[in-house]
Amino acid sequence: MMNMQQMMKQAQKMQKQLEKKQAELAETNFTGKSAQELVTVTFTGDKKLVSIDYKEAVVDPEDVETLQDMTAQAINDALSQIDEATIVD
Repeated sequence: MMNMQQMMKQAQKMQKQLEKKQAELAETNFTGKSAQELVTVTFTGDKKLVSIDYKEAVVDPEDVETLQDMTAQAINDALSQIDEATIVD
């Protein structure tokens, strides 16, 4: 059975590992894409938006709703990737 001092050392080690993993994740970029890759978005691992890119084919002033839907789809795709990367094994 571990004594309290050993448990504290183990907890500190785990905390440092977690902090390192979070820092690595924050430096990682995740790119989400809509259908046909007409809209792409890039986030950092700490969920900060870096960029949104639109292909000309999706920019239609008379169909803003499709652009909005594709933007949301790309954002959700990137955020799902971040969530998957942050699952602790």
